Amino acid sequence: MRALYFDGSTARLVERPEPQPPDGWCIVRPRVAGICNTDLEILRGYMAFVGVLGHELVGTVVRGPDAWIGKRVVADINFACGHCSACERGLGRHCALRTVMGIAGAQGAFADSVPVPVCNLHEVPASVTDEDAAFCEPLAAAFEILEQVHVHARTRAIVLGDGKLGLLVAQVLHAAGADLIAVGKHPQKLAILERRGLCTCSLDALGDRRAELVVEATGAASGFEQALRCVTPRGTIVLKSTVADPINLHLSRIVVDEVSVVGSRCGLFQPALRALAAGAVDVASLVSHVIPFDRAEEALRLAAERGAMKVLLSMR
Repeated sequence: MRALYFDGSTARLVERPEPQPPDGWCIVRPRVAGICNTDLEILRGYMAFVGVLGHELVGTVVRGPDAWIGKRVVADINFACGHCSACERGLGRHCALRTVMGIAGAQGAFADSVPVPVCNLHEVPASVTDEDAAFCEPLAAAFEILEQVHVHARTRAIVLGDGKLGLLVAQVLHAAGADLIAVGKHPQKLAILERRGLCTCSLDALGDRRAELVVEATGAASGFEQALRCVTPRGTIVLKSTVADPINLHLSRIVVDEVSVVGSRCGLFQPALRALAAGAVDVASLVSHVIPFDRAEEALRLAAERGAMKVLLSMR
């Protein structure tokens, strides 16, 4: 099979053996897969991952239980053991023995065939296009904030970062009723939110505005310091960025202002699928390129360009 393989220094499209899934697993044939900022951070050394990249996909089940064959699916990327204390509490995403698709110990989605545990599959509603369904994993990560922080109609919020995840987070918080300002550096990206009635602001014009909830989605090591400048005393910072670069932290501000810091990673897929089916979130405007899989190396370069939007790989 074809696969986009990262050897620790270079990502190349190569031929790899077809995966042989164990009992309880299936084979998914990707239809569309998205390149994520985490994929780009892996190329810079994040998680020390070596293997087939990619974790945002929609595909068709081609091997596995009869009930799943032919279904169009998305897949939770955390492959848990199912038996530890975290799994027993429904927290497979935090299983100490988990592997993670294309990130830690498990083959990724940028391949002709992807092995996935059957319990990780979610069928995609017929009304959702492949291109939209490819956003399910990052959209689920945006919805995870609502599982961690109480957001109501009076919640003042700032979302830092106008990349793909920041734009998704802003839409999710706005729909939840937050009094929101989305902050970024790219007018054309902020315009996506403005067309949906969201309030936006350039980083240079932010001034001394503060909020009780600040979501850091800049994808930069400097984002946490900016979030500290924006949060009110006894406010909450939600960290969404995963970066390879080390960060020097000055913790006194957190202590003095009694700021809560919440790490936020993956989320539940069902809220994301419902939002996509209802058209409640605009993901189509986030796509800049749809590239055939045989040009996957070029697609990685496009995704890494400054100010890039979502680059999708067409695997069909």
